[in-house]
Amino acid sequence: MTVVRQSAAETAEATGRRRPSFHTLTVAEVRRLTEDAIEVTFGVPQDLAGKFDYLPGQYVALRTTLPDADGELHEVRRSYSICAEPRSFADGTSEIRVAVKQDLGGLFSTWANAELKAGDTLEVMSPMGAFVSKHGRDGSVEQNVMNSMNHPEDLAGEAGSFVAIAAGSGITPVIAIARTLLANPDTRFDLIYANKAAMDVMFLEELADLKDRYPQRLAIHHVLSREQRIAPLLSGRIDAEKLQQLLGTAIHADDVDEWFLCGPFELVQLCRDTLAERGVKPENVRFELFTSGKPDRPEGQAGRPVVVDESQDTYKITFKLDGLQGEVATPTHARESILNAALRVRPDVPFACAGGVCGTCRAKVVSGSVTMDENYALEQDELDKGYVLTCQSHPTSKDVTLDFDV
Repeated sequence: MTVVRQSAAETAEATGRRRPSFHTLTVAEVRRLTEDAIEVTFGVPQDLAGKFDYLPGQYVALRTTLPDADGELHEVRRSYSICAEPRSFADGTSEIRVAVKQDLGGLFSTWANAELKAGDTLEVMSPMGAFVSKHGRDGSVEQNVMNSMNHPEDLAGEAGSFVAIAAGSGITPVIAIARTLLANPDTRFDLIYANKAAMDVMFLEELADLKDRYPQRLAIHHVLSREQRIAPLLSGRIDAEKLQQLLGTAIHADDVDEWFLCGPFELVQLCRDTLAERGVKPENVRFELFTSGKPDRPEGQAGRPVVVDESQDTYKITFKLDGLQGEVATPTHARESILNAALRVRPDVPFACAGGVCGTCRAKVVSGSVTMDENYALEQDELDKGYVLTCQSHPTSKDVTLDFDV
């Protein structure tokens, strides 16, 4: 390891980008939302408040150690969207609230729904993510986060017309975004919210309260796939035909300033394709996925073992993280991800989902070349600047240099 002159803190201050890092937070409350979903509130002490400022729509990664089926303890990381608008209290403390829906076979979500309680502690990463409103905003997401620390009243942004299409727990970031944008008296917000049945609707009371508060400016369309509703348009699964009908009749789809899509891969991709066909500019569409659309691919939690044989050809990966330079070799035949290789020499390399969805492992390619398998987190302007998701990237040149700090 070689120390360079500029520290990560100095880099973050200069660029407006906050380095993701874990901090121990205490669970203040666990509230049951549905039979298989909870809302978890973390108290943020005064000395950490600045580390947990965020924009509505961002997420945090949670980290703990849990036993597997054989009883062996393993580190587990999961990312969850923040479900409340930013708030702080008179004593300088604040809070982070996330919703955790139990997934079939999900190790962390099953444990959290069954056992997590007030007083427990978890490692929580500082908020990240680009699933935020950019309407009327200048600068990067990170710079807007920093600006919001001193000017929370600016979070509502400029007046506009917004539409969100969410499914299941995809409502989590959307409700935070809606609450914030509707604070502007000239904003209109339409929500299409898909669930299997009424009993599965998360934040049902909160959505009803929001509708009561803004009856003229908020429209909510609940679409239930396994329950018959009075309006046939709101019954059944959202497919291409139903989506076209919803866009043509239920909402004002022709004068929308910004779209928010959050849910499973198939629904989000259908919405993106449909909006593109209708002439909606990609830069006006924000989206976030539950998964990468490849359920057969195991989710990475740590670097898998790779044996480097010095007699074989290798790629050399050089990376900067927290102002320190690291180097690692990876066999050319292994097709090891850059993240996996870096974790073998730096266990603190940032990552969360390891599936190309969250963007926590983002780094900039300084020299050399890489190929990226999947990308559901980086936007085109980031790609144009050389950023990649290291969990999905593999070297294609003998030497590759990346920077996690920029």
